[in-house]
Amino acid sequence: MSNDSKIPDLTNLPDTGLLRIKQVLQFIPVSRSAWWSGVKSGRYPKPFKLSSKTTVWKSRDIKSICEGLNKEVG
Repeated sequence: MSNDSKIPDLTNLPDTGLLRIKQVLQFIPVSRSAWWSGVKSGRYPKPFKLSSKTTVWKSRDIKSICEGLNKEVG
């Protein structure tokens, strides 16, 4: 993360794969409840259920959001 930005460096975000919510929130600077509210409203991508207790998001979807946030800040 750069010193003047709250958004982490995207080099740590894989291009492919799946991310759990804890990993997502390392890159998207919102609370867990704000994230779920954004998912419900359509602002953030819908998750995939791998099992009844495992929810994931595509890494490339999260990377797109982060790139959009970087453009807003920069």
